[in-house]
Amino acid sequence: MDARKIILLVGALIVAAITAVMARSLFMGTPAPTATAQPAPPVPTGPKVMVATKALPVGTIISPDMVKFQPWPEELIENAYFVEGQKFDPKMVMGTVVRFQVPAGQPVTQGNLVKPGDRGFLAAALGAGMRAVTVPVNAQSAVAGFVFPGDRVDLILTQSVTGGGDGPPLKASETVLRNLRVLATDQRADKQTDDKGNTVVNTYSTVTLEVTPRIAEKISVAQQVGSLSLSLRSIADNASDLEEAIASGEVNVPEGNDPNAEKAMLARVAARPIEGKATYSTGADVSRFQRATVPGRSASTGGINAGPAPQIAATGGSFPGAPAPVVTGPVVRVSRGTAVTAVEVGGKK
Repeated sequence: MDARKIILLVGALIVAAITAVMARSLFMGTPAPTATAQPAPPVPTGPKVMVATKALPVGTIISPDMVKFQPWPEELIENAYFVEGQKFDPKMVMGTVVRFQVPAGQPVTQGNLVKPGDRGFLAAALGAGMRAVTVPVNAQSAVAGFVFPGDRVDLILTQSVTGGGDGPPLKASETVLRNLRVLATDQRADKQTDDKGNTVVNTYSTVTLEVTPRIAEKISVAQQVGSLSLSLRSIADNASDLEEAIASGEVNVPEGNDPNAEKAMLARVAARPIEGKATYSTGADVSRFQRATVPGRSASTGGINAGPAPQIAATGGSFPGAPAPVVTGPVVRVSRGTAVTAVEVGGKK
């Protein structure tokens, strides 16, 4: 073998050996990675402040499940926060209305809320594009006082429809509007509670509802047509209303699986007043002795009028002023101008 090739081969072996030793020392000197647990974020230990348990949009009426007290860093507490134990009663916040949107988990400040009776309270409680309209009610038409602010109701119109004939008028009742939000009863926009936290049921004479401008016009007319009463809706009705709205194309289902978009869609359906699709009942649906239709007009001279039929003079040799003979068989009534005569079937005309 050539001496030059032998030298190159030996040199290559020496370089390979040095590289192997260096790599082994490198791996041996590096410690094996160990899994270490990250320390948990520190829990605030400061005073407890009132925070929103969920996002509170503008116009939301505060209820106990929407807020809670949570520890907050003391250096971040501001004077506008509601701090637990600092001469503050949580009941004072219940029934107030959100004036500025509050994100979930963020403190609720005094400037975010407006109290009943304060200036601008009702305007803050209204949703965008909505109106407030007041309806007079009594204990019977207001579900005996069990309708409270924040509930959803249907509006029932009851009226008497007179016709052109005799007999009693038609008694009718129909559900003209659905899913209306109650803003206030009389001048209260919150539920009254006793010392034990139980809801106090009181009667009231007026109910303020949140409606669209067109529905406000309908309610104004309905108050002149007949009497109005409220029908309290169940919370479970929102599911059936959602199915109907999707089937009719009134609500567009968001694409994808975005939970926020789905929640927004459900909120729109739940807050949507419903007009049209009115259902009705007449007196005959309640009692067989009541009418089912509007009283018709009586038949008389020359056609139809609203008065009773005039006395009919019979023929057969009678003269003016003579008593009408007794007709025992079937007759045919004949009109000549303003006179009506009865001709017995089979007799002479």
